[in-house]
Amino acid sequence: MTASLPCHVDRDICVASDTVLRVTRSDKPTTWDWVLVAGPGTIWGTSFLFIAEGLHAVAPNGVTFLRILIGFLTLSLVPGVRKPVAKDDRLGVVRLGIVWVAFPLSMFPFAEQHVSSALTGMLNGATPLFAAIVASVFARKAPERAVVIGLAVGLSGAVLIALPSLNEGSNSLTGVMLILAALCSYGFAINFARPLQQRNGALPVVWRALGVGLVLTAPLGVPEVLRAQWSLWPAVSLFCLGAFGTGVAFVLMATAAGRVGAARAAGTVFITPVVALLLGVTLRGEHVAVLSVAGCVVCLAGAWIMGAPSRRAAPAR
Repeated sequence: MTASLPCHVDRDICVASDTVLRVTRSDKPTTWDWVLVAGPGTIWGTSFLFIAEGLHAVAPNGVTFLRILIGFLTLSLVPGVRKPVAKDDRLGVVRLGIVWVAFPLSMFPFAEQHVSSALTGMLNGATPLFAAIVASVFARKAPERAVVIGLAVGLSGAVLIALPSLNEGSNSLTGVMLILAALCSYGFAINFARPLQQRNGALPVVWRALGVGLVLTAPLGVPEVLRAQWSLWPAVSLFCLGAFGTGVAFVLMATAAGRVGAARAAGTVFITPVVALLLGVTLRGEHVAVLSVAGCVVCLAGAWIMGAPSRRAAPAR
């Protein structure tokens, strides 16, 4: 799964650690703590490469269905994911399965038929911006001045990332619009997920949302999987996409949030676009415009500016 949900939950999300390891938050993070923080962002950064490779064997809906299936089965092995969710929250989990799993994860494979994996990953760095916009709308009040500045900077960066592709014609425009639709959906999902996770723990909510997404994507996904033309590398790529990007990464993120606090753990969002860019260029030989790379830096700077007030106001304990 791409970098999304953990980027804007607050430090109370440490309840997620109940479903993984019995951990105690550390005042001074250790080397292992920072490995845990870097792990999810690195894994999610590889997701776009794996999607692109998987498309060589199976059509987009099949890619989405397989990654959710493998991720769901992987998380099923983690102790605690079957912890009950409050009855009043079940409808919320279904809604989360739509806006966080089924819809956005369906958009990325279609988008990568039109634009590069590197560009897709770099645009994913704008996820915190969409989450902040949706949060402000839900709260019915203007965000803090620093958040407004961060949004302005970050959105400018997102425009710079997409601009070279938009100049390439309608085909690339389609890809960019699909990515933005997915990020907008993530913006809603992050805000929907926060109270659900605080009340029930992160992984029980994630696991059930994946289950909902699995059911919703099966009608279109299963036929495409059955028609797939498999070879070794696409099969390995989709296994890694599901097991690690849609499974293991969330275990690491929940553990990291429990050990160092969600404010520190959210730093993983800055890693994902960089990893996607490096892998797309080095392993797939994708051409990325200098303007897009500059836009990625600007976009991440905006996310950092936007998150700075909350980090100062609520340091991890």
